[in-house]
Amino acid sequence: MNYFLTEEQQSIVDLARKIAVEKISPQAAKLDETEEFPWEIMKHLAQADLFGLYIPEEYGGFGGGVFELALAVEQLSRSCGGVAVSFAASALGAFPILLFGTEEQKKKYLPPIAKGEKLAAFGLTEANAGSDAGGVETTAKKEEDYYVLNGTKQWITNGGEAEIYTIIAATNKRRGSRGLSAFIVEKGMDGFDFGKKEKKMGIRCSATRELVFQNCKVPKENLLAKEGYGFIVALRTLDNARPGVAAQALGIAQGAMDAAMDFARQRIQFGQPVTGFQAVQHMFADMATQIEATRALTYAVARTIDSGTQKDIAKESAMCKLIASDTAMKVTTDALQIMGGSGYMREYPVEKMMRDAKITQIYEGTNQIQRNVIALNMIKEAASVR
Repeated sequence: MNYFLTEEQQSIVDLARKIAVEKISPQAAKLDETEEFPWEIMKHLAQADLFGLYIPEEYGGFGGGVFELALAVEQLSRSCGGVAVSFAASALGAFPILLFGTEEQKKKYLPPIAKGEKLAAFGLTEANAGSDAGGVETTAKKEEDYYVLNGTKQWITNGGEAEIYTIIAATNKRRGSRGLSAFIVEKGMDGFDFGKKEKKMGIRCSATRELVFQNCKVPKENLLAKEGYGFIVALRTLDNARPGVAAQALGIAQGAMDAAMDFARQRIQFGQPVTGFQAVQHMFADMATQIEATRALTYAVARTIDSGTQKDIAKESAMCKLIASDTAMKVTTDALQIMGGSGYMREYPVEKMMRDAKITQIYEGTNQIQRNVIALNMIKEAASVR
């Protein structure tokens, strides 16, 4: 479909696709096997000025928004979900600063992120706090000119590789989610260290690590918004970031369908290409329809966020993440089925895409949580009409 991209937006798509084909695809299988963080590819993305797509020009960025970021993530994900999430997670870590930072904080932290000189990361999840964000146990205690952080964050994308972290911690545990606050923490601060690097089913070149805080002193100037606003910072951040996860899932699905089509056109069975069988044709038809519906909703939500015309985007953001990740899992499964035994082999990229797709149904809010968000907003909207 024609999504009426501007000339600049089409250039972003073309550039991201070129990097994906020339730099990512040849390395994807090796990166998956070795679980090596893709620093060389990150440097190519930085040289192409893609890290600053969503950051205003006054802070060294391109001046675009969530939509431009989603366009790039989609194309990168067609070649490797692990590389794409390493790129996109830097935006997840930067969004709290972009949305809630003071002018001083933005001037200090956004330019190096925009240039790709420093990666960012977002620290919310803990052993007992994932979907239940109010269960955060990491604490931040005010002492003179510092906040002292203690606790451990779990499964943090870009953990250990990023230089800038936005961390959600409890400044008043008695108030639950209303007692959370957000902080900018820099790699190298005293008392800030990293735990084990996780070995994962998919997105294996992406670094997923524990963040460990032991009497970590964070300057009071690094508090985002104000005390007690951490939960709001987290929710607003995730609302803005979920179209990026949707774009990742969308790209994985597109890449899997393309690979299955290339294979099925060449594979001869019973005297004809596999694409000649109606059952297979119907599978491709369903895949293409699901992918295009996902693309339309993801693009629409990203554009709505950028327009600033809708104050609460939680329902729509949850919708695009939900449909995209479910579509990615369905499409990669069907693509592998079409390829049969070959699809199950590491020689072909689809088995990796199927492994990569699964996490999109889990991180940045499980799809069960997304359904809760959608339904609760629908009920609230219905009540307000009456």
